Amino acid sequence: MKKRIVAGNWKMHKTSREAEDLVKEVLEKLDTVDLKKHNNHVVFAPPFVYLQNLGKLLQGMTNISLAAQNCHSEPKGAFTGETAVQMLKDVGCEYVIVGHSERRSYFKESDAFLKQKTDAVLAAGLTPIFCCGEMLNDRKNGTQQSVIREQLEQSLFHLEKAEMQRVVIAYEPVWAIGTGMTASPEQAQEMHAFIRNTIEEVYDHNTAHHLTILYGGSCNAQNAASLFSNADVDGGLIGGASLVADSFVEIIKANSAQ
Repeated sequence: MKKRIVAGNWKMHKTSREAEDLVKEVLEKLDTVDLKKHNNHVVFAPPFVYLQNLGKLLQGMTNISLAAQNCHSEPKGAFTGETAVQMLKDVGCEYVIVGHSERRSYFKESDAFLKQKTDAVLAAGLTPIFCCGEMLNDRKNGTQQSVIREQLEQSLFHLEKAEMQRVVIAYEPVWAIGTGMTASPEQAQEMHAFIRNTIEEVYDHNTAHHLTILYGGSCNAQNAASLFSNADVDGGLIGGASLVADSFVEIIKANSAQ
């Protein structure tokens, strides 16, 4: 059964105490939610410095996992300030976010570099949450599909079928991230269906239809249900709304209800 995932990307927020309190509050509020019923999963992606403590807190839990917000492509070496995938695995990470638009934009990460990162994550036995998305000008020009296809081709389509089946894709229209603007449910479904159809074209039906595709871009407790009700939207990569327990739990519940 295809996974439905709500992943909270905390970005550069929270103190150590706040991080632990937030996770504990979310877990307490989820106590009555049966995540296993529809193969629902919750993923926390805190800043690097909190991964080890939160990894211990989440150890042994079912359908609740830890993710890193980034990684380096090399297993070790003279890369000051970087973190290898094996290090992330060592502290309990099961997922790694690869290619978030902020990494592409602020840190100039190329499709070729993201290809290497994806390979490193898969080689370590972890799951990449691979982000793709178009800029506002791409949307205005009607080139959003060709932009997404190129990102997938450059970073993912070298993978063998078995490897591709381990990838989670997050579609994030860049114009909707942190802006308060959200793709309409219809726009989200159109792009998710395009991604799934493209995967089917390159790989096969089984790979495409068991692939988890998340929506990211100002998803919140108010619009989650309408976004997640679409056939090809399998959950969300949540930013700001994941920093508040009540809103994050409501988003998780909206996903679990599908």
